[in-house]
Amino acid sequence: MERKNIWTKYDNEELKELESVNNEYLKFLDGGKTERECVKISVEMAEKSGYKNLADIIKNKTKLKAGDKVFAINMKKAIALFLIGENPIEQGMNILGAHIDSPRLDIKQNPLYEDTELAYLDTHYYGGIKKYQWVTLPLAIHGVVVKKDGTVVEIVIGENEKDPVVFISDLLIHLSHEQLEKKAEKVIEGEELNVIIGNKPLKGEEKDAVKKQILKHIKDKYGIEEEDFISAELEVVPAGKAREAGIDKSMIMAYGHDDRVCAYTSLAAMFEFDSIKRTACTILVDKEEIGSVGATGMRSKFFENTVAEVLNAMGGYSELILRRTLANSRMLSSDVSAAFDPTFASAFEKKNAAYFAKGMVFNKFTGARGKSGSNDANAEYIGKLRQILDEHNVAYQTAELGKVDFGGGGTIAYILSLYGMQVIDCGVALLNMHAPWEVVSKADVYETKKGYMAFLSSL
Repeated sequence: MERKNIWTKYDNEELKELESVNNEYLKFLDGGKTERECVKISVEMAEKSGYKNLADIIKNKTKLKAGDKVFAINMKKAIALFLIGENPIEQGMNILGAHIDSPRLDIKQNPLYEDTELAYLDTHYYGGIKKYQWVTLPLAIHGVVVKKDGTVVEIVIGENEKDPVVFISDLLIHLSHEQLEKKAEKVIEGEELNVIIGNKPLKGEEKDAVKKQILKHIKDKYGIEEEDFISAELEVVPAGKAREAGIDKSMIMAYGHDDRVCAYTSLAAMFEFDSIKRTACTILVDKEEIGSVGATGMRSKFFENTVAEVLNAMGGYSELILRRTLANSRMLSSDVSAAFDPTFASAFEKKNAAYFAKGMVFNKFTGARGKSGSNDANAEYIGKLRQILDEHNVAYQTAELGKVDFGGGGTIAYILSLYGMQVIDCGVALLNMHAPWEVVSKADVYETKKGYMAFLSSL
């Protein structure tokens, strides 16, 4: 079951389309480094494509019909989009689901302190990271600060070329003998991921003069007091734009491919349609990297409640119809897969690994060890998907996440499968997964969008 490198199959017309898709994806990456930013961009894209806010549909008691396009937002961190199909929705939907949170550093609620005339922000890392990868990099701060009166202050520091960046220091090599003898997970400890943000003291102050200068700066520029950190959501991410990678420009290096590459291709696929036979849905959620917990994660009732509202707006809500709609649905749990890395070949089993430029990746199961915590897709469902992808000339491959017992990982697939719907993991092969800078193949991004379009229109 050898798969060929798909760059060789493209004609000039397809190459132009491939570059167009990836150029738009680069813009999405640059504008969406947090889940809030991704939702904001998604709404802009949706409204441009004719989607209406479901909240307005409910408020105005508008009845939904085939061809209508709606979206619903959950706490500005998750979004669900629906294109109402011609078939009765009770027969089920075709669902694309991805997550828009990525590994990062979160600033604590009481973060600001000074030590030997350096001002720091204390952080708590979010998701699975190799902590040593986050030191000595130019970093940016993104997020919101909400004041007691409800005023929301949006903050982005470090992305504009004229902006300063922040950083985390590391011990110089000349003094690192003991540090380098530690295990990799201990070389940098979690409590050492403290972001340096200043060194200039406030004139006339003796104690904590640098901290006071920082407080004066954020007060003057943003109207923020130190107490406002309590009700802030500030995320530290790598500073800088997504870039084409490789001398041949065949790849993209960026922060947050996991899982925004699947989020973008899902959106792009949805927006290609103005009408469809079977209701199409894309859901982008938060908190996958920490177990899909909380009100904005996939485990919440947001998706189920939103489907109920859609049914009600169509004039056909009942608990039984809701259950039938969900059970009869089909889903692609759109998440990245580990690309084979020949430098670390011993971690992979070559016959069942994902490769760059061989198409979208299907993982029949994820999980760890004995498939623990995974959704294990049915053979009948996979067979049908194979037929559809071949009919639409979509390149695809299958993979597992490394060798058996080497580790593992999870997605949102198992959560949606609880409704009784058919679900399988699929997405894009990724190098450097969970590192500050990750890499994908442009060809795989293009094929994945094509595959999602085939799934929405044909299953």
